[in-house]
Amino acid sequence: TLGPPVINSLKGKTDMIFDVHLMIEDPDKYIEAFANAGADIIVVHQEACTHLHRTIQAIKALGKKAGVALNPATPIETIKHVISELDMVLIMTVNPGFGGQKFIEQMIPKIKELKEISIKQDLNFDIQVDGGITPDNVAEVVKAGANIIVAGSAIFNSESIPNTVKAFRTNAVV
Repeated sequence: TLGPPVINSLKGKTDMIFDVHLMIEDPDKYIEAFANAGADIIVVHQEACTHLHRTIQAIKALGKKAGVALNPATPIETIKHVISELDMVLIMTVNPGFGGQKFIEQMIPKIKELKEISIKQDLNFDIQVDGGITPDNVAEVVKAGANIIVAGSAIFNSESIPNTVKAFRTNAVV
């Protein structure tokens, strides 16, 4: 929910990586603006890109890392022809739309399948998981192959953000 002006205002105030997830229709219209604002990684949804390969090329031409997100019902097969060009694959473990949704357990095999593909093809991309991640299920997600975890509601709706973050970090070590 943060546009390029907000990214631009934050850049230079931290050395953290700006991972921008464009959960929008026609992301090609916005890639250059986010790149110019300071995004380091730009993630687009496979389902929102008419020409996914061209979109990935556009991101990389701007000197940014490229990622592709897959909704729960979208098979990994849909990115097999571009997977070698990706820096990250984001497995959505809820259907996009709003925070606080329940983790879809059936995504664990999908994460494992993606990890197996990366090993079999000797590819070096991050596996990010977003949606319904909690301290109670983070170990299973990491064990399946994820190395980047997105947690929103579980942290920001908790009674103690520092304790919840600590629980995530402790439980994510498998």
